[in-house]
Amino acid sequence: MRTHDRVSGVRPHEFWQVLHPGGSYGAEAGHRDTFPAVLADGRQLLLPIRALADGRHGLASLIVNQASFAVVDALAGDLAGRLAAFRPDIVIGLPTLGLTLAAEVARKLGHDRYVPLGTSRKFWYDEALSVPLSSITTQQAKRLYIDPRMLPLIEGRRVALVDDVISSGASVRAGLSLLASQGIVPVAVGAAMLQSLRWRALLAAFGSDWPERVEGCFATPLLERGPDGLWYGQAEGFRPAAERL
Repeated sequence: MRTHDRVSGVRPHEFWQVLHPGGSYGAEAGHRDTFPAVLADGRQLLLPIRALADGRHGLASLIVNQASFAVVDALAGDLAGRLAAFRPDIVIGLPTLGLTLAAEVARKLGHDRYVPLGTSRKFWYDEALSVPLSSITTQQAKRLYIDPRMLPLIEGRRVALVDDVISSGASVRAGLSLLASQGIVPVAVGAAMLQSLRWRALLAAFGSDWPERVEGCFATPLLERGPDGLWYGQAEGFRPAAERL
């Protein structure tokens, strides 16, 4: 079995390009600068670890629109399989990185199209069809919009809301708030990665049942730097919502 010390020299552009066979990397050992996410079929995706501002904690990172087509295809196939149990009529994607995944998930579900939300206000948009949006990866104040022309596609339909990563839960909550303003309640929320468990409290505050209606291809823990300089984190159990129906 390879150790993380031997792969710590992975160059930035080489991440998210290959799915490794199950057991290629140990998930319980200390990690120098990479973390092996484990998919349902056992394959592993090596992720870079980003240190948080306190220097003591870190998170595994995934940038879907930089991933290889093979990796995106595998993640979209896995997530589509999980969301299929909810029988969505259409997929709604959260910007910006969630759009890459949402489009592919919709294709895997056999849909002809998907509905992208956006942060860029077009002149025909209605400000009433927007909500404030914050993200863990950016400090810039934004608003989340839905194109009014897309409303007929989602009104009265079974919709699934898809993002690339759920971390703090702020982006998903904004999406849920925007849809709720139009009387639309998604049947499920999906993402490639569930990053730690911080998002659960925010979604539970929006609605107590929401944490149990979230699907993810894999979960990664909050990591803590040990005295030896390596990152450690317990695998956080996550039971797919589809198994709880």
